[in-house]
Amino acid sequence: MAAVPEKPALEGLEQKWDAAWTDAGTYGFDRARAAEVGRAGVYSVDTPPPTASGSLHIGHVFSYTHTDVKVRFERMRGKTVFYPMGWDDNGLPTERRVQNYYGVRCDPSLPYEPDFTPPYEGGDNKSSKAADQVPISRRNFIELCEKLTVEDEKHFEDLWRMLGLSVDWTQTYRTISDETMRTSQLAFLRNLERGEAYQSLAPTLWDIDFRSAIAQAELEDREQPAAYHRLAFHKTDGSGDIHIETTRPELLAACVALVAHPDDERYQPAFGTTVRTPLFDVEVPVLPHPLAQPDKGSGIAMICTFGDVTDIIWWRELDLPNRTIIGMDGRIIADAPDVITTDAARAAYAELAGKTVFSAKKRVVELLQGSGELIGDPKPFTHPVKFFEKGDRPLEIVSTRQWYIRNGARDEALREKLIALGKELSWHPDFMRVRYENWVGGLTGDWLVSRQRFFGVPIPVWYGLDENGERDYERVLLPAHDQLPVDPTTDVPPGYTEDQRGVPGGFEGERDIFDTWATSSLTPQLAGGWERDPELWDLVAPFDLRPQGQDIIRTWLFSTMLRSALEDGRAPWTDAAISGFIVDPDRKKMSKSKGNVVTPADILEQHGSDAVRYWAASSRLGTDAAFDPQNPTQIKIGRRLAIKILNAAKFVLSFPVPEGAQITHALDASMLATLDGVVRDATAALDAYDHARALELTESFFWTFCDDYLELVKERAYDQTDVGQASAALALRIALSTQLRLLAPIVSFATEEAWSWFEEGSIHTAAWPEPLGIEGDPAVLTAVGEALIGIRRAKTEAKASQKTPVTSITLGAPAATVERLKLAEGDLKAVGRIETITYTDADSTAVAAIELGEV
Repeated sequence: MAAVPEKPALEGLEQKWDAAWTDAGTYGFDRARAAEVGRAGVYSVDTPPPTASGSLHIGHVFSYTHTDVKVRFERMRGKTVFYPMGWDDNGLPTERRVQNYYGVRCDPSLPYEPDFTPPYEGGDNKSSKAADQVPISRRNFIELCEKLTVEDEKHFEDLWRMLGLSVDWTQTYRTISDETMRTSQLAFLRNLERGEAYQSLAPTLWDIDFRSAIAQAELEDREQPAAYHRLAFHKTDGSGDIHIETTRPELLAACVALVAHPDDERYQPAFGTTVRTPLFDVEVPVLPHPLAQPDKGSGIAMICTFGDVTDIIWWRELDLPNRTIIGMDGRIIADAPDVITTDAARAAYAELAGKTVFSAKKRVVELLQGSGELIGDPKPFTHPVKFFEKGDRPLEIVSTRQWYIRNGARDEALREKLIALGKELSWHPDFMRVRYENWVGGLTGDWLVSRQRFFGVPIPVWYGLDENGERDYERVLLPAHDQLPVDPTTDVPPGYTEDQRGVPGGFEGERDIFDTWATSSLTPQLAGGWERDPELWDLVAPFDLRPQGQDIIRTWLFSTMLRSALEDGRAPWTDAAISGFIVDPDRKKMSKSKGNVVTPADILEQHGSDAVRYWAASSRLGTDAAFDPQNPTQIKIGRRLAIKILNAAKFVLSFPVPEGAQITHALDASMLATLDGVVRDATAALDAYDHARALELTESFFWTFCDDYLELVKERAYDQTDVGQASAALALRIALSTQLRLLAPIVSFATEEAWSWFEEGSIHTAAWPEPLGIEGDPAVLTAVGEALIGIRRAKTEAKASQKTPVTSITLGAPAATVERLKLAEGDLKAVGRIETITYTDADSTAVAAIELGEV
């Protein structure tokens, strides 16, 4: 046990105790014990792997603290805790950070340079322009990704340690390691073998900057300026025009039909007829479809391939041709669709070829004005446009060949299975379940898992080449399971040799990688040793807890549920804890794009980790919390609590507990009975994932204990001749031990420090407190506390010091309260320096009269 310091302080506790916990292996997963007690005795956490592409922000501290509080509680309850940490270090965010940090970009056509040195290090994620970035080989680029993510992860670990996360740092994984690649590729191959994964050439949402396909879950709407352009389509029979309104006149050359609602009487006569497009003179049908909106624009729309996701639905359900004119670079492709045949139409198209969609729109409008087929002036407005959540320009829709995993969008049985598994899951708070169910019910397509990027898990397939050296997509070549992990761009499929790569009759490796969510969806498998360590997997899976943010229910939670449902037919966890957002003082969500993010290192340094943990734990799951770095009120309150814990512990420990001491005094028994109630209620709250309620209950009692009980009994506890001294000293020691353990999951450093002054071992592996069952009336402590408040107020109103003696005092109170006050009259006299107390009947406790003595 450590000596009690002369002046207890919070400074330096984080470094001191992190080192001690590491040396002692305090938070290590005890596998032998887990095997002994079995799955029921293990508490396992599917910890969110933070994206290693920059810095952590205060929102991470907020949500990860919520998890840590629950984990520490379960550990003290006797569970063997499996609490790993992962790093999500592959994917688009990492690539963008590497591009900007080093001033490079990947060009797979370039050869590898063994001694490559990047042009600079330390870009700020904004200063590096694409045009100035040095092109390097894929292997050189991946090496830089590896280097930077390792550096970022070390910084992240340092911050997590400072915060006091009770993670087992020996159970750490990376989403780009060989082991992770093997697991991710194996899971995909099993999806493929069961028919759950497939490849398809289809319209794809495409980010023209990242040059990659984007999945539905990665979309966000942003309000953008636009304008309605009223165009005249000419009826083929010469009977007049049909006017449509469009925001995308630049796609006129890709028009394949006009569509109106089946019940729209204005257009019912036109259904089954054709019209000719303005400018390009292409004959297209007029068709009915229920998704057309009669009250939008002129009530009839042109279907282009492809202007938005509704165009895709119409194209698919109406079996229309594909006349895509936008390339993967976001520019109009050079070759006009075959149906554009007249010289004038081809000349018009030639003026658009090679232009960006913005420039093409401007030129098309000019051409339509010249032809007289633009009716009136464009009408400006704003509307939501689809963006990749990390992108800068609106998404386009191009036709590409991509890999998909079935997710229930087109499979009713799978969709119902996913809904049912969501209902089995315990959600904290419960209303978050609706967001999951709405997402599953609103899926419009299968999960697109391939990406046209470089730093990620390779899709483990090759393609046979035909006699012309073209890919034969019907001949997909797969590795053996024991061959994993593989990189098809450098490894060779079974039965082939390297000299057959890229030649007719040979093979070609898949160059695409998995979307980062396709790997992150397997975090339980990655951390828990699925298909790698069967004993570990059986001890931890299905996991107890998935903690995460509400904004990634549609991505991370859903995709993990999907993979588990497909592989094991079960939910991957029993409980999901969903944290709210951190918002700025104006109640706006903090995000890098808004520029209102607060980085936590300075806050932790300035106020201490216990104060920050207290602030985080004060908010319930699913509830947004405001954070003002200029006036962090809750953090200051947390720091005051941590300091008070140290000072109160030192004070309590100054009273020795005599051997054989017993609780004999009514006030001591009352305090401990009250504390029993706090233990019961706080335990129930933490069982229900309500850390904020547990903190509220414990903190409220702690301040009553310090402000009232400690003051009331300190004279008796000092006085070795008082018959009640042993009772007071014992009650103080019991209460200290209990309260430190109740507060330990939240105020983790100060409680450990105080515990070390009188107990062996770590408080974080000590037993969680249980009610002692000491017979006592909690109302005694309440009554005496109210009387003490009245005595203090009376002295203050008399402009006297609290140390001023009182010759006599009359307390008014109900009869039952008077009887309780008499049980602790000695302590009340001592704390108030009172010679005589008399009582009178009253409806509530108050000082009826007071006579002050001489100081």
